[in-house]
Amino acid sequence: MVEDEPSVRRSFQLLLHAQGYDIRSYASSAALVADPLVNEAVCLVTDYRMPEMDGFAVLRSLRARGWQRPAILVTAYGSPDLVERAMKEGFSVVLEKPLREHALAEAVARLTAPLPPAPSS
Repeated sequence: MVEDEPSVRRSFQLLLHAQGYDIRSYASSAALVADPLVNEAVCLVTDYRMPEMDGFAVLRSLRARGWQRPAILVTAYGSPDLVERAMKEGFSVVLEKPLREHALAEAVARLTAPLPPAPSS
């Protein structure tokens, strides 16, 4: 998870940790992208607007490294155009700030749930 606002980052981290997730949180997009362990992440949660690079650039950087897991974009600047762009760029979900209670945890749970076994023939 990358979120440049400390209080929001801490809130997200506590919420997801309480749901049983092992969270790596970063104060900057550059720190997330520089971490060699980020490729092990099962889901990305990124803020949209950040100083070094925005959430789109973060996801593009991870995809360029071969990371193909689900991604969630969180934004205080939501619009239909932003949601459309996010979906085209590979985000699975766009959540608008302020988040309703547990929206983030619900999205992460849905995106990281194991796939049901294929029916046998």
